[in-house]
Amino acid sequence: MTTAARRAGRLLRRILVAVTAVAVLAATGTTGWLLTLQHGTPAATARTQGRDAVWLGHAWVDGRRDEADAVALAGRLRAGGFSDVYVHAGPLRDDGTLDPALAPRLPWVAGRLRALVPGLRVQAWLGDVVGPGRMRLDDPATRERVVASARQVLAAGADGVHYDLEPLPDGDAGYLALLDATRRETRARGALLSVAAEPVQPLPGTAAATTWARPVWWTPEYLHEVAVRVDQVAMMTYDTALPSRRLYTGLVVRQLEVAAAVVPDDVTLLAGLPAYRGATLQHRPGAETVPAAVRAARLAAPPAGSQPFGVALYADFTATDDDWRAVHDGWSAPPR
Repeated sequence: MTTAARRAGRLLRRILVAVTAVAVLAATGTTGWLLTLQHGTPAATARTQGRDAVWLGHAWVDGRRDEADAVALAGRLRAGGFSDVYVHAGPLRDDGTLDPALAPRLPWVAGRLRALVPGLRVQAWLGDVVGPGRMRLDDPATRERVVASARQVLAAGADGVHYDLEPLPDGDAGYLALLDATRRETRARGALLSVAAEPVQPLPGTAAATTWARPVWWTPEYLHEVAVRVDQVAMMTYDTALPSRRLYTGLVVRQLEVAAAVVPDDVTLLAGLPAYRGATLQHRPGAETVPAAVRAARLAAPPAGSQPFGVALYADFTATDDDWRAVHDGWSAPPR
C-alpha cells in the first residue's frame, strides 16, 4: 500500500468515527441538548480551589529530567492551584509486579518537588492494559502483586498511589477488590489513593455510547462504587471522537455534572484536560482542547464549598506553553 493510500485510509477512518459519534448523539436526541450545555456564563467562584493535578511522564523517574527541569516545573505549579502530581513510575507487568529498575529517580523527584513546591503531593502513577491476554484483575494473586507494587512506590517516597488501569469494563468487581486492598495500605501509611476514571455515561442507559471511539463508559452507579474507595477521581474526559469543540464542551459539562452527583463530597473530583498532540480516531485536536475542557470545568463546577473539585492536565510531556497558559488564565488566575 502506498503512503498516499495509507493516509487516505486513516482519513476515512477518522471521518467514519466522527460521523458515527454524531449519529449516536442524533439518534438519542442529545445533539442539541449537549450544544445548549456549553452555553452560559460560569460563576465567578468557578475557579481553582488549589486542588489541581498534572500527570508527569516517565522521564522524571528514569534520569532524563534534571534539576533545571524540576525548577521550571515548580514555577508552573506554584503559579497555579496544583496540589498533586501523578508521576509515571510503571508500567506494571501484566502479573502485577513492578520492576524497581524502571523508576530509580522516584525518591529524588518526590523529595525535590516537595521542597520546591511546599505542600505538593507526589503520587506514583501505576498503569497497565487490562483484559484477556494482559492484566487480569479477577485473579486474586495478580491483585496481591499490584498492592505489593503500591507498597513499593510508597516505600520509595511517594505520597500516594495513582492507578490508571484501562480499559476497565463497567461493574468490574476485581477492580473494586483491588481498590479496597490498596486503600487499607494507603490509609495505614497516611498516603493517598487516586484513580484515572473511565468516562461516565451522559444519560441513563445510553449503551449506544459504547459504539463511540472509547470502548468503555461507566454507569454512574459504578463510578460511585469506585469513588467511595479512593481519595481522588480524575475523569478521563477526552478521546470522545467528537468533531466539534462545542459538542465536546457540552459532553464534558454533562459528564462532570453526573460525576459530581455520585462522587462523595469528601472525595476530590478532577476534570481531565487533553493537552496532547496528534489526531487519532478518538482525539480531534480542534475539538478536544485544553481551553474547551477548562470552560466545561468552570460551567460544571459544584457550588463553592460544596465539594472538592479541580482539573488535571494530561500531560506535562505534551503540554505546550499555550496549554499551561489556558489553565492559568482560564482556571487558576483570579477573575479580573
